[in-house]
Amino acid sequence: MMKKFSISYFLLLVIFSIPFFVLGENKPTHIFSPSKNIEVSVWTNGQGEIQYQVKHRGAIVLETSQLGLITEQQNFASNLTYTSATANRLISEQYEAIQGKRKYNSYQANERILSWKNAQNKSVQIRFQVSDDGFAFQYLLPKYSTSSDLITAEKTSYNFLNTAKGWLQPMAIAKTGWEQTNPSYEEHYQKEIPVGTQESTKTGWIYPALFESKGNWVLITEAGLARNHCATRLHFESPNGEYRIAMPDQREVINDKNLFTKIDSDFESAWRVVAVGNLKTIVESDLANAVVKKPILPFSSFVKPGKSSWSWINSKDDFIVYDEQKKYIDFAADMNWQYCLIDVNWDTKIGYEKIAELSKYAQSKNVGLLLWYNSAGDWNTVGYTPKNKLLTKESRREEFKKLQDLGIKGLKIDFFGGDGQSVIDYYIDILEDAAEYKLLLNFHGATLPRGWATIYPHLMTVEAVRGFEMVTFMQEDADREAEISSILPFTRNVYDPMDFTPMNLSTLKTKVQRKTTKSFELATSILFLSGIQHYAESPDGMEKVPEDIKNMLRKLPNQWDDSKFMSGYPGKDVVIARKGNDAWYVAGINGENKAKTLNLDLSQFKGNIKLKVTDNGSTDSFHIDKGISTKQLTIPMKPNGGFVLVIQ
Repeated sequence: MMKKFSISYFLLLVIFSIPFFVLGENKPTHIFSPSKNIEVSVWTNGQGEIQYQVKHRGAIVLETSQLGLITEQQNFASNLTYTSATANRLISEQYEAIQGKRKYNSYQANERILSWKNAQNKSVQIRFQVSDDGFAFQYLLPKYSTSSDLITAEKTSYNFLNTAKGWLQPMAIAKTGWEQTNPSYEEHYQKEIPVGTQESTKTGWIYPALFESKGNWVLITEAGLARNHCATRLHFESPNGEYRIAMPDQREVINDKNLFTKIDSDFESAWRVVAVGNLKTIVESDLANAVVKKPILPFSSFVKPGKSSWSWINSKDDFIVYDEQKKYIDFAADMNWQYCLIDVNWDTKIGYEKIAELSKYAQSKNVGLLLWYNSAGDWNTVGYTPKNKLLTKESRREEFKKLQDLGIKGLKIDFFGGDGQSVIDYYIDILEDAAEYKLLLNFHGATLPRGWATIYPHLMTVEAVRGFEMVTFMQEDADREAEISSILPFTRNVYDPMDFTPMNLSTLKTKVQRKTTKSFELATSILFLSGIQHYAESPDGMEKVPEDIKNMLRKLPNQWDDSKFMSGYPGKDVVIARKGNDAWYVAGINGENKAKTLNLDLSQFKGNIKLKVTDNGSTDSFHIDKGISTKQLTIPMKPNGGFVLVIQ
């Protein structure tokens, strides 16, 4: 008996001395940025779940977070077995942007593709790219199936330290708002809220979502939606600071009513994009555009960024008439602006025949006309026209051909139906057909474009912001304009063009009282990025503007060569310098209702200050100085104030 006990005891010692591997568990795989400042570690736990962690300069930015997909037919979220990882591949690319913060861009990142198999022996891969300004990843299902499948849930999460705080915008509830036009990404950002705060309407938080954690800043978005994708958001609940990916509301569908991402035989998801670093890194990042596919077709012949006059922002529906629009064409020509936008109901108040006359007149003034369209079929109750012209490929192409023959340069298309796959498919249909007829596009009442302006450069701008039109409607929005505007360069406008319709330099033609100063408004013409910038100023208002400022606006670049973050904090203030036409334009705004003083170091810029525009100390007017040689500048800013410098 003693001998048997000894043998059994020996066997137990041997068994427990062998490493114990549970289902799917593996050691972490590490992917580093080229500078090694960012480290992404990925592993599989004992339940076969994919997990990851992110560090920046050795400090944890994202704690253990989740990855994985669930489809109607397969589980790629648990019971997974890790199989392999590709060797590190250095990506080094150069690309040119037609619009945005920088014309010539370079992208370097380390890439690895990790693979797993599920219980049914189906493969799932995740492609990681880690650059010096963040990381991006996408799910791959190679040679998945010849039959159709849908992604019904995504397990991706972003798990922050519980001391982190966020700058987040709620998603609007589908089929609510004016004429059931929500969601349209037009809610107010909430600033510095503790992570874990529940979104009150239970619809979720939109992208881009900004976070700060112990001095590290993180901006989360997605990029590169294809026609088979739905658009996602962050879930309304984030227990203990863990934010999860959420799908659209079931009401955000059109046509075939499909909500979820469709899987084809070689499936690639949209990119999950996470910028990491300080605020300068966030504001100057182009990561979401770097990872998406670049256009194949040559767009340069008809894609021309620029500026536009626009009557509706001041005079609304009743003045979409022939004489008023001719006045705004003359306004654009006088200001050396390239476009004039004619808004709702032009088809009934002016008509195609008279629009043809206006188009010829505009061309004689070197101005291109842009026309408004209602996207809708039955997904909203808006009565504005033209309506239902774009619903089918046949009617859409017929309308596009008519516009091309009239010399129209582009369309503003409004009131889309949400983020479901069927709606994304409709966006792509419009983008592809408009390219064939050489028409520029502006989506309003729309989703965040998520890198589309890089993939389809004729997409000049997208609203997806609570912009200046809301300032003209409600005093509450006017009161918060400065605060919200100082958040947007850190969030909404980091990657994608934004049709805020900025720069009202005169008194609003409504009962609402604008609270920002004239210099603040002037600064937004430089701070905000849009392929076509639609200005919220009228011909009458511009007549009252000093000639030095009008000349600056006439010469303001249509495309920026470079951009530099100078200083700021989201919701408080921001200063950005942009280069174009051999000059640097430095613009700053005060997002708070209190006076402050900024100290600027301009030593990195060659030349002198050709023009300095600040707030007059006693009145809401411009104070102009010229020919300043100093490289150290102190600028007092009024509450909700701003400034502009031109250095050359």
